[in-house]
Formats: sequence, structure tokens, C-alpha cells
Amino acid sequence: QVQLVESGGGLVQAGGSLKLSCEASGFGLDVYAVGWFRQAPGKEREGVACISTNGGLIYYPDSVKGRFTISRDNAKSTVYLQMVSLKPEDTGVYYCAADPQVMSVCAGDERYLEVWGQGTLVTVSS
Repeated sequence: QVQLVESGGGLVQAGGSLKLSCEASGFGLDVYAVGWFRQAPGKEREGVACISTNGGLIYYPDSVKGRFTISRDNAKSTVYLQMVSLKPEDTGVYYCAADPQVMSVCAGDERYLEVWGQGTLVTVSS
């Protein structure tokens, strides 16, 4: 079964840190670019980080740059999102998604990405 499973979400105070994991099974994650996305209540889903197959291309929007770090361990079929200096506006459901095309993950229409996880909730209290 092809799937992505996110973990690591939870409740944290503003200024705190969390590390999310996205583990793949049923397919070779090493040939897929991966992105992290989030959806806050009442808002559209937005991308917060993406990484190419070998980690050579990484992108963050300005809203999280300097606070979020995406990384991957292809041997473990896992992509991580380290989040520090969290703010209440970082609250939302965080999803990972994978696609063979890095530009689809980093700049394309996310609705067409090949594999999505079920999401993990991050709540940042003020």
C-alpha cells in the first residue's frame, strides 16, 4: 500500500519547537520530491517547505524561512520538518506530499501531487 504517514504533531507554547516526520511505505521515496503543507482553520492550504530527491534543492516561503528546516533520510524513507520559534499562526494540520517532479511539489498545483499523508495537528498556544 502506497502511503505517507506524518507524526510528531502536538501542542506547544509559542517559542517552542517540534519535529515532524513523514515516513513513506509501499514506494521508493528516494525518487520523489517531498513537500510539507499546512492548513489553518478557515484558511487555504499553503506550502511551508519542499525538498528535492537528493536534498540539493530546498525552498521555504518567507513566513517560515529561518524557523523551519526540511531534511530527508532516504535510507529511512523519511522526510523531516524541524520547526523552531513557533508562533500561534503556525497552528494547523501539517501534511506531507510526494511527487516525482520537484517543481510540482515546490511550485505547482498541490492538488495534483501523487501521494498525500493524512496530516498531523500542530497547535501553538500564545
